Amino acid sequence: MKYPDSNAVPDYNKLSRLDGRGFVVLGGGDGIGRQTCHALAQAGARMICVDREPSLAEAVAAEVGGIPVAGDVTVRSDMIRIFEQARKEFGDTVQGIVDIVGIATIGKIGEATEATWNRQFDVVLRHAYLAIQIGGDLLAARGGGTMVFVGSISGVVSVAKQAIYGTAKAALHHLVRCAAHELGVQQIRVNAIAPGFVRTPRLLERLSAQFWTQVSDANPLRRVAVPADIAAAVLYLSSDLAGYVTGNVVTLDGGMNFVAALPELDPWRSAASPSD
Repeated sequence: MKYPDSNAVPDYNKLSRLDGRGFVVLGGGDGIGRQTCHALAQAGARMICVDREPSLAEAVAAEVGGIPVAGDVTVRSDMIRIFEQARKEFGDTVQGIVDIVGIATIGKIGEATEATWNRQFDVVLRHAYLAIQIGGDLLAARGGGTMVFVGSISGVVSVAKQAIYGTAKAALHHLVRCAAHELGVQQIRVNAIAPGFVRTPRLLERLSAQFWTQVSDANPLRRVAVPADIAAAVLYLSSDLAGYVTGNVVTLDGGMNFVAALPELDPWRSAASPSD
């Protein structure tokens, strides 16, 4: 017996739009943040572009017709000011928060100091906690919304010399899941993206051309991510296309995390091999 789908067919293109919605992008001044501001603005969102460097916030805001705000997102008073400005600028249309802030401290566990540990957790985790706590209240008062955080593949698998960074990112991933659980009843969706290596301006300065070639060669797609790849995923998670997606940590590394650490060689002997 046939049971045809009798549900109404939505306008899927419309579900991808963010027209008139207010978004706050933390760490929006460069790289993934800049591309995310463009992605959301192109979908119709109104933007507050936040960066610690005023000149970066102003430059990106000018590109997307947004509002620049400078602030240290690891400081509670700054975050209260940022979200209060969002409330004043956007009123009841504040519906989205994207948090991209996070810089890796590279080094072995045994070489880390107390200051290194504390600084790494502040720059990866403290602002996310503040965004969920302060920004969550703002979204809840307006009937719900979305939060998207940028985690890391280092929080999923072990990456050399990134143990402390990876531990902080793993904690961020779990914070996202717990926040999705708590805030779901208020119609707030909370998700994260866990990228692999991305060709951001900061990493391009720090890593050699040979490294990028090696990572690309090891990737199933034979390329390394660019900031726009991450911004596109943020746009999806922020839109109504992802209306039933929450508590997810989306691995975005071109498939590298599921590839066995073996050399790219054919392990099977040829049928014509004389050594068979």
